[in-house]
Order: sequence, then structure tokens, then C-alpha cells
Amino acid sequence: MTDLLKPPVRYTAALEERQSDEAETVADMEQAFDTILTTTSADYGKAVRAVHAKSHGILKAELSVHDDLPPELAQGLFAKPGVYPVWMRFSTNPGDILDDAIGLPRGLAWKVMEVEGERLAGAGGRTQDFVMVNAPAFAAPTPAKFASNLKLLAKTTDKAEWAKKALSYVLRGAEAALEAVGTESTLLKTMGGSKNVHPLGETYYSATPFRHGSYVAKYQVVPVSPDLTALTDVVVDTSGRPNAIREELQASAAKVRGQWEVRVQLLRDPETQPIEDAATPWPEDVSPYLTVATLRCEPQDSWSAYKVSEVDEGLRFSVWTGLAAHQPLGGVNRVRKPVYDHSAQYRERFNGCPLHEPG
Repeated sequence: MTDLLKPPVRYTAALEERQSDEAETVADMEQAFDTILTTTSADYGKAVRAVHAKSHGILKAELSVHDDLPPELAQGLFAKPGVYPVWMRFSTNPGDILDDAIGLPRGLAWKVMEVEGERLAGAGGRTQDFVMVNAPAFAAPTPAKFASNLKLLAKTTDKAEWAKKALSYVLRGAEAALEAVGTESTLLKTMGGSKNVHPLGETYYSATPFRHGSYVAKYQVVPVSPDLTALTDVVVDTSGRPNAIREELQASAAKVRGQWEVRVQLLRDPETQPIEDAATPWPEDVSPYLTVATLRCEPQDSWSAYKVSEVDEGLRFSVWTGLAAHQPLGGVNRVRKPVYDHSAQYRERFNGCPLHEPG
């Protein structure tokens, strides 16, 4: 099948098209982040993440990079076979910690440790982060639209939770109606219209593009072991259970043997696979996802006191933490660096505890 595909496009800086108003957009986003951060830190007595604040579970896993990969796949972290320890953090996207009855998209951030190689500017440690959502494209196409969405989230932060629950019920109905006729709305899902699916059964996507060594790619994590695929599309009953998703994940993690495939979708056609439009999925008939590695975890407690302290409170996850070979690309990724740094610095100041990268 791959013999019939266009060859992958080699990375050059000319693939990106910077906009003149990106600095202004960053300032708008930092202001929105400040609204979220100051509100939530006053509510909780501690600073939490400005996005993906609520964690549902943390897993210690192992990444095995496959051998005999073709040259276009054997790049960066995946350039040679190896086994690496990994932290996986499952979450939902708002900056406030909400009742799980509010249906929101799932997130998966995973940090690969003991990684050698040239680092991105400002990226300390020896780690490689992947920040993913359970949708093939980002919620906003451009930095300006990203800022607009963030302002909307800032306005809803700390609003009456009963109203958010009621809105979520309405939005889930509207989203179900759209899906019944073969379409969907990213905005409806982001604002509360997502199904309350079990995080361990979901497929996760980087949504935005990155350098893949000499090439360009998006990334995907797909559950493949029977213990995980049995949880795909399972809707969690959240009635009267504000932390139902965390409870269900903890119960599942105690007994499942998890295995996910890590897959790469190479840039082959810049026309149908845009770099600067993060909201457009890259068609899989133009460039299919190809497996480069496997993530595995054994049964464990996904919400131990140690994991909460070490990972949920002590670490940050950023697309700009990692190897130069996996440089984030496109406008949405460019503005993520300063605004996510801004959020992390607020957490450090308010909590009086520096965030760190694992040794």
C-alpha cells in the first residue's frame, strides 16, 4: 500500500508561514490564562494548569521503539530500537476542575524519559513530551481562533457548575443529532457536548504537526490490547459521582494490561495536509498512520499519592519539551510555547515549588 503513496515531504523552515499578529495573539492568550489561573488558584488555594487541569489518572508505562523501521519513520526518538520509561496522564481540557457529568474531550499527555539528543531551545532534562487529544484535529485552525476559544473558556471559568451540567446535557443532545447525520462539531464537544467515554479505550492524536527528524508528521496513540479495546466507546455513568471517570479509570487500571501502538502520519501532500491550519485533519488515504513503537503498562494504582504528588502536581507537559528533531510546527504550536510557559511560571510562583523534568 505504501508503495502507491506520494513520498514524504522533507522538512524545511519554508513550510511554516508566520503571521504578523502572532505576538498580539500571545498577549491576548496570556491575559485569558491569567483570568483562568487567578480565578482557580483563589478557589482551590493552589495553582493548577490553565488547561487540562483535571487529571483522571496517571500510569507508569514503557515505550518500545520497533526495529527495522524504514528510514522515513526511523527519525528522532524513533531513530533506533530502544526501551524508555514513560509517564501517562489522562485529563479533560478546561482550566477548572469540574464535575464529570459535564461531557468534555479527553486528553493524554505522555512524557518519555532518558531520551538522548539535541534539545529544543529552553527544553531542559532528558525527556520528550507528547500532548494529545481524542480528536484528529485541533479545536482551532489558527492562533487567532485559538485565542478566541481560550477567551470563551476564561469567561466560563468558575461559573455555576449546575448551569454547566445543564448546558452539557443540551450540547450532548445537539452533538448526537449531528453525528446521526454523519457530521460533528468540535466547538460543541469542547464546550461540554462530548460523550463521557472511558479514557483508556480512546485513540489520541497530536492534532498538530511536528518535525519528524528530516520529515514532518502527526502522531497517534491507539489502544490495541483486548483489555483496552473492551473499553472503547464505553460511556461512564457519572450520576451523582463528580469524579466518576477517575474512579472508573482507577478500577480498570488495577487489572488491565495495557498496550497501545504509537503511529506516525507523514506529510506527503502540503495541499491536503496543511501545516498552518490545525483544525483540518490530514486525510488517511493520502497518508496513513504507520506504527513505530508500542506503549505498555501493567496493572497498577492510577491515583496513588506518589503519582499525584510527583506527576500531577510536580511535572509539566508541553509540546516544546523534547528533541529538536520533534520541533512543533504551525501557528498554533508556535503560540503554545510562550503561553504554556506563562502558565507554568504562574504555577511555580503561586505554589512556591519549581516544576522539574525527571532525571
